[in-house]
Amino acid sequence: MEILKKPLLTEKVSLLTEKLNRYAFKVDPRANKIQIKSAVEAMYGVTVTAVNTMKYAGKLKSRYTKAGTVTGRPAAYKKAIITLKDGETIDFYSTI
Repeated sequence: MEILKKPLLTEKVSLLTEKLNRYAFKVDPRANKIQIKSAVEAMYGVTVTAVNTMKYAGKLKSRYTKAGTVTGRPAAYKKAIITLKDGETIDFYSTI
């Protein structure tokens, strides 16, 4: 099971990163906080102090087109907010 799917890079998360040293990731819906913590520590070599998770259900959406009403549902996902130890950062933009 791949725990970390991808980092979330939005304006809201950027503000959390600057002020509170927190980062957000899309994670596997079956992963628990302990697995997420160990995956982040292993991948980025940082110390995680807290993990908060939240599940998003895919909301029902519909739009009107020439062919009629099209309804669908975006994929559900789980998001994890990771708090790092003071002084530590994760650089997503560095090239290896």
